[in-house]
Amino acid sequence: MKLITRHEAQKLGLEELHGLFREAFNAVATAPRGSQDRRNALNSMEAIEHELNARGPCR
Repeated sequence: MKLITRHEAQKLGLEELHGLFREAFNAVATAPRGSQDRRNALNSMEAIEHELNARGPCR
């Protein structure tokens, strides 16, 4: 999975962020432990979650 940075996440809409979070979650579930894909997915999830939290609660 391609790494999503916080900077990239800031430019995306909520629907895109939720979709990418779902993709990253699925990548974590299927990637081999210790693989670069798994690390990228976990780091992407963290960046996306940070951006979602920065925007406040969904309305």
